[in-house]
Amino acid sequence: MSSVNATIVADPAASCDTDLAKGPWNFDLAPGYGPGASEYDVIPDPTVRPGQLPVEYQRASEEDLHRRISAAKKALGSKLVILGHFYQRDEVVQYADFVGDSFQLANAALTMPEAETIVFCGVHFMAETADILAREGQKVILPNLAAGCSMADMADIDSVTACWEDLEALYGTEPDADGKVPVIPVTYMNSSAALKAFCGEHGGIVCTSSNAATVLEWAFERGQRVLFFPDQHLGRNTAKAMGISVDDMPMWNPRKPLGGNSGDDLLSAKVLLWHGFCSVHKRFNVAQIEKARIDFPGVRVIVHPECPMPVVDAADEAGSTDYIRKAIEAAPPGATFAIGTEVNMVNRLQAEHPEHTIFCLDPVVCPCSTMYRIHPGYLAWTLEGLVNGEVHNQIIVEPRIAEHAKVALERMLAALPKPIAKGDPHD
Repeated sequence: MSSVNATIVADPAASCDTDLAKGPWNFDLAPGYGPGASEYDVIPDPTVRPGQLPVEYQRASEEDLHRRISAAKKALGSKLVILGHFYQRDEVVQYADFVGDSFQLANAALTMPEAETIVFCGVHFMAETADILAREGQKVILPNLAAGCSMADMADIDSVTACWEDLEALYGTEPDADGKVPVIPVTYMNSSAALKAFCGEHGGIVCTSSNAATVLEWAFERGQRVLFFPDQHLGRNTAKAMGISVDDMPMWNPRKPLGGNSGDDLLSAKVLLWHGFCSVHKRFNVAQIEKARIDFPGVRVIVHPECPMPVVDAADEAGSTDYIRKAIEAAPPGATFAIGTEVNMVNRLQAEHPEHTIFCLDPVVCPCSTMYRIHPGYLAWTLEGLVNGEVHNQIIVEPRIAEHAKVALERMLAALPKPIAKGDPHD
């Protein structure tokens, strides 16, 4: 399997940022999200990132790290479970006991009660979710505390609370004749525990890209409209696929009065979209799809619903990372796929399915800059620490926040995914 990091080293001109090939410890304590991040990703202030990877792990060779990780994992046995997101680099995914998307990993955390420690190779909000769902006494570790999520940081509890107060002043709080409340808050999994707790306290729910359509249906059964944060594109694409007009989906910009809208626009709204986005999926564009169709006649274009609406409209299908994986697995040999999602996953799919031609729509190698902060050096450090009775980088969600967030998460887990794809999802 070809490592993205190796590709960047071999052909720096093909990378969005050659610094990606360096060890992430060079950037852990620096402002910003690190190499490869969008210029629009402004990290919140203050951001606390205590500590840095010990030098011995920074200097260790790939072979040495592999030996140390394997030995530590064997020593810990069933006391340990390692979860890895689809977007993780191959050098880390190879050690995961379970690889999946955010919905699958949230469920996986529930199915391993015998493990004393969950090491989450993902980003901060994922580790928070695992801690909220974990059994009592179970520890959750994030190998690198600098592995955050720029999209998640685009919505904070203060801004969402201020928005909610404005909406209550406009809509009131009383249900209509059908018993539906004025607005239901829905937060994407890519959000802080505090925002998940907000939804739990206010009759709302969490969604993933896998079950976003099911969640919106759940919300509309209970509310007249939805406040969807932080990803505007997932909200817009999902609601549009359900038949909601884009004219009824105003954007809420937290830096402007009433989110930059008139009262009349908000009164007629069905879905209020937060001004947030994923830097990786924002890179995809219609021109890339057009080129793929010229270069590969008959190509099947599948993109993630975090992509902008014109990209989703131009694609053959849109769906979660798990949807993409299943579509490729079900295709007859010899199919050609152009995929609009994170490059680590796309490359892994090509390696796993040599019977197909699979490539990333974006010709520039630019992995998720925050997910990429998890490196084998951090994994070796945390695992060897556990062997020695030391717990590094434990993620602990405050009990009051965890209590309310768990309500919203349990609603999410009960909302079984349904496809949000164009065309027949069973093709």
